[in-house]
Amino acid sequence: MELRVKRAPRIDTEITVPGDKSISHRAVIIAALSNGVCKLEGFLPSEDCMRTVNALRALGIRIEQPEPDTLIVHGKRRVLTPPKEEIDCGNSATTMRLLAGLLAGQTFESRLVGDASLSRRPMGRVIEPLRKMGANIAAEGPEQTPPLRIHGGSLRGIQYKSPVASAQVKSAILLAGFFAKGKTTVDEPAHTRNHTELMFNYFLVRTATNEHSVSVFGDQMPESRDFTIPGDISSAAFWLVAAAAQPSGHLLVRHIGLNDTRTALLGVLVRMGAQVREAVEEVDQLEPRGIVEVTGAPLKGTVIQGKEVPQLIDELPVLAVAGALATGTTIIRQAQVLRVKETDRLAAIAHNLRAMGAQVIEMSDGLEIHGPAPLRGARLASFGDHRIAMAFAVAGLFADGETIIQDADCIRESYPGFQGTLEIITNPKRTHASTPVIGSLSPARPEE
Repeated sequence: MELRVKRAPRIDTEITVPGDKSISHRAVIIAALSNGVCKLEGFLPSEDCMRTVNALRALGIRIEQPEPDTLIVHGKRRVLTPPKEEIDCGNSATTMRLLAGLLAGQTFESRLVGDASLSRRPMGRVIEPLRKMGANIAAEGPEQTPPLRIHGGSLRGIQYKSPVASAQVKSAILLAGFFAKGKTTVDEPAHTRNHTELMFNYFLVRTATNEHSVSVFGDQMPESRDFTIPGDISSAAFWLVAAAAQPSGHLLVRHIGLNDTRTALLGVLVRMGAQVREAVEEVDQLEPRGIVEVTGAPLKGTVIQGKEVPQLIDELPVLAVAGALATGTTIIRQAQVLRVKETDRLAAIAHNLRAMGAQVIEMSDGLEIHGPAPLRGARLASFGDHRIAMAFAVAGLFADGETIIQDADCIRESYPGFQGTLEIITNPKRTHASTPVIGSLSPARPEE
């Protein structure tokens, strides 16, 4: 599929975005382990999240889907059954890494496979701690890449000092710790998304947390509960950046997740000069949700590095586009993890920005982007990466001529409704929000 984008008129609209991808994965896994029936509303029916759903079905969990974004999960009290064949994770690294932790505590053997892209992604940082806990797990590909063969068993709790700040690694260890004897603790070098801990707590699984560590105690039973998944701020990021980069642009996003480990994007946009307001409206299910409002302005370059990076992994591609539209230099450093995502995102961003006329210096761990660039439409590769495809669709909203994103099918991995919202943005109905907004963000320097 090719996605064709032209310069957008003034953005002035109100939208919602699909359910949070990270929370959708975790909610269905923990619901499957619970002691009864759980109804999950707002579930993201993307290709990646459905890989997790189908994997759980292959492990004996009954999951109904009466509506695309509603799941009825029949928990089996932590009991899984051996899969009849290998489990295909497609392009979803989240599915593979979280399932690795889940399966590490089972008594049967299983094999996790993925597509060509996922089969190039390193799994060593998950394999190492799971082996320390007592799991028999091996990567069959070169350099600890998939497929993964897992023979779980009796696990012991460990205290693991993670060399990388990774929510997926943390979550895999915590899921394994759920089946281990004693307490399992993960120490992180920087704070990462805390959805797994919050989901455990919501389902009444006891954890302990401090500034940079989280622990779970083994042999607990999640209590079945219904849960509503908030909108994904990482999906909203594309539209928030588009509105922020357009002087006098205005966008209101409703029912969006406002977990404070996910809102670093808003602080960066404020630092670049946009007006941003956010209001938490609901906290009853532990994951705060509410509204975000952005009013655009001439943006200025900024520096993104250090402790901000782990909380901006999904947003860095579109923030790089914002940097190309901003006055001055935008520098992204200590982001080498982007080289081992669905594609080498640093190389992909640099390649596509240059194709559109921007001046970019690619470094081993980041990018230096000089703006403002008079972007021109171009035919661009998605590199099979959904966030690259969507980030450069946003770039096309600011370019002269037409921008064509090739192989845009990958967008369905995380945001199946993206093209419909793009249509709203490029052909606005001029809807205006009347809901008062409270709360604001102040410009802040990035942490080093």
